[in-house]
Amino acid sequence: MKFNKVLTKKMYNDHQLWLEDDPKGKRLDLPGADLRDADLSGVNLSHANLARANLNSAKLTDTNLTDANLYGADLYWANLKRANFTKANLSNAIFTDTNLEGAKLIEANLFNTDLEDANLNKANLTSANLSHANLENAKLVGANLTGANLTDTDLWRVDLTDANLTDAYLVGANLTDANLTRADLTHANLTDVNLNGVNLTDANLDSLRVWCDP
Repeated sequence: MKFNKVLTKKMYNDHQLWLEDDPKGKRLDLPGADLRDADLSGVNLSHANLARANLNSAKLTDTNLTDANLYGADLYWANLKRANFTKANLSNAIFTDTNLEGAKLIEANLFNTDLEDANLNKANLTSANLSHANLENAKLVGANLTGANLTDTDLWRVDLTDANLTDAYLVGANLTDANLTRADLTHANLTDVNLNGVNLTDANLDSLRVWCDP
């Protein structure tokens, strides 16, 4: 981690004290902060407020952002490999061309988030809210989307090879030209889903729910 004028060492240390319920601590509160190209790798920023922050091209590899607020933040081209976003608020954020390989997004709020061309290979999105999100051309090879909410999500040309979509809710989603080779769709709900050109080679369709309203 490299400190700067926007995120100082004192601010970070105060946040660590706050996380430990130390009365001398203070929550990291940087809404709208300019953190472009910042190196925040491997640190604990859980519960931090980074709403609408500019994290364009930032490095957050292995960073803990559990329960953090990144509403509307710009993380274009950021490196978020193995970062922990469990229960984080990522709604309306920009993750275009972002590396989220192996990231933890369990129960994260990704409503209306832009993830076009993002790398989410092997990411854990269990019970995440991805409704109305843009995942065009994203890579989710081996990703875990068990119980995820993908209502009205744009999944055009997404690669879901070997992904786990057990109990996923994809009502109204666009899966045009998507690759679901060997994907597990057990008990998934694909009501009113656009399946034009989708590849379901060797996919597990056990108890799959697919129908269209009359």
